[in-house]
Amino acid sequence: MLLSGLVQLATSNNSVMRLNPRDNVAVARVALWPGLRLEVDGLVVEVREPVPAGHKLALTPVEEGGVVRRYGEVIGRAARRIEAGEHVHTHNLRFEETAGQYEFPDEALAVERPRQAGPMFLGYRRPDGRVGTRNYIAVIAASNCAAHAAELVARSYAGEALPPGVDGVAAFPHGEGCGMTTGADLALLRRTLAGVLNHPNVYAAVILGLGCEVNQIELYFGEEAARSGRLVGLTLQSSGGTRATVEAARREIGRFLERAAAERRVETPVSEIVLGLNCGGSDSFSGITANPALGACCDRLVEVGGTVVLAETTEIFGAEHLLVRRARNRQVAEKLLGFVRSYKEYLDRFRGSFDDNPSPGNKEGGLTNIVEKSLGAVAKAGTSTLMDAVDYAERIRSRGFVFMNTPGYDPVSLAGLAAGGVNVIAFTTGRGSAIGFPTIPVIKIASNSATFARMRENMDVNAGRIADGEASVAEVGEEIFELLVRVASGERTASERIGHHEFVPWRIGPVM
Repeated sequence: MLLSGLVQLATSNNSVMRLNPRDNVAVARVALWPGLRLEVDGLVVEVREPVPAGHKLALTPVEEGGVVRRYGEVIGRAARRIEAGEHVHTHNLRFEETAGQYEFPDEALAVERPRQAGPMFLGYRRPDGRVGTRNYIAVIAASNCAAHAAELVARSYAGEALPPGVDGVAAFPHGEGCGMTTGADLALLRRTLAGVLNHPNVYAAVILGLGCEVNQIELYFGEEAARSGRLVGLTLQSSGGTRATVEAARREIGRFLERAAAERRVETPVSEIVLGLNCGGSDSFSGITANPALGACCDRLVEVGGTVVLAETTEIFGAEHLLVRRARNRQVAEKLLGFVRSYKEYLDRFRGSFDDNPSPGNKEGGLTNIVEKSLGAVAKAGTSTLMDAVDYAERIRSRGFVFMNTPGYDPVSLAGLAAGGVNVIAFTTGRGSAIGFPTIPVIKIASNSATFARMRENMDVNAGRIADGEASVAEVGEEIFELLVRVASGERTASERIGHHEFVPWRIGPVM
């Protein structure tokens, strides 16, 4: 198991952390200097060269071509002989893309039922049965040509006092909607925009178009929000230009605000929380502290009947075999692998590789390649059964643990999760990503205490206390769970207080 040894690590005062007995590397908890002698599980190792905090130290010699293990899993092969005590990173560890060996479930696993009653939170019960954690009016641009008008509408409310119970008027500007093919690319954009306008955190929406774009606003009037009178559409060309459209939108929003203010938070089982999971600016500590702690929170939420949604297909590559093992049946496992294969084909068209994913910041933080990154990333989802796998921006209908096919690029991944219906997002970071979403609270969890202290205004939870030996994975997981319940009930997150509201749909096709 990836998490073996983590509880012990939480109370360790050692300078390095060996995450699994099979590992031939350890992770430096603090910077290591040449000449330092360490004892790790009976092995005495002398540090040969500087090893930054979060980076890997060889515990035993590894011959050229030999495997290097972290979390008990192979993360690559030695590009040359590596001596015990050496720094192991991009200069001497080779990424190797291998054919996956998968252990499919022999028979369908029993559907997990809530094992205990959970706490209650205060949410907005919507007509379709879903529950919102916020109460927004959304202003959505159908295309780039209407993006500025959408921003102007939302900005016009910045100095106004909104009725109690209304969280705000949120804009969804973006750069798509025209100059695109009318096949899969347009369908994906439509699904994304439809998901964010017909969302449990959105009471009503206004969709703005120029009037002549590929993504016509009429395409959205089959949506449930339109049928219930909670969606109106305007175009700049028919309304008289930008300023006239802003005024027309404000008139429509004025009607919605009064109705939205009549909505009331009601006591709701925590099982109605649909928690989206994401990580960005990951470092080597992410897979040791923040991600396992979030995983513990997710296991707790699933136990009481809630839903957790793991995303980022590019960041399960090399660890997908661990998720296949947990799939409730062969069909779900094959669906997951189908998303991995189709994503690889997508990358191949541009001569790309999954290993292009680790950013310079990821590598500076100690992550050498995508396999190492993915092995730490999947820990966010805990240990429960994988109930379903869905495509980007597809409505989430299963309870329990679900996977969504998204890129690893943070704002695009969050847009897909939001369109799928998550009502809270938990976001782990090692380097310190600054991101939010227009209508969904985003809980930011720092993997190390230095980032938490440096970016305190952006962070909600310090999971770095695990590596510091001040808390266990279970304790921080419970802290995240308790914060989740409060946030779902209305407590503001750091990203909300600062005003982060990033929104970027996934563009997959050519520009026309």
